[in-house]
Amino acid sequence: MQVRDAMSNQVLVVGPEHTLRQAARMMSARGVGSAVVIDPDSEGVGIMTERDVLKAIGADLDCDVERTGDHLTWDVVYAGPEWTVAEAAAAMARGGFRHLVVLDGREVAGVISVRDIMRVWAESQAAIVAT
Repeated sequence: MQVRDAMSNQVLVVGPEHTLRQAARMMSARGVGSAVVIDPDSEGVGIMTERDVLKAIGADLDCDVERTGDHLTWDVVYAGPEWTVAEAAAAMARGGFRHLVVLDGREVAGVISVRDIMRVWAESQAAIVAT
């Protein structure tokens, strides 16, 4: 199975000037653990995860003042939609993270998470048991 078959293509996008609270509220409302951050003044795409928000709260930072652009990961590992789900899982395991931004060329095509990988794995196992 390929990443394109497992990823979420409904991506939450925030800007670098959103506060951490705004990003957290949007992630919570959408039921996602990450938001893609696109800064029109720089190249590339960053990612803000629930872990980034948790680190800021743990450091007693003011989530109504702190901006996503100061707390996100710019050094992102990107997946391609043609990657296998196993390749995505291996990249996550190597890097110690739970989300991969999926790029199709230079465009964000989606996000694949550990949850997505677990879902397709469980579905494949259920199909094996049913046969």
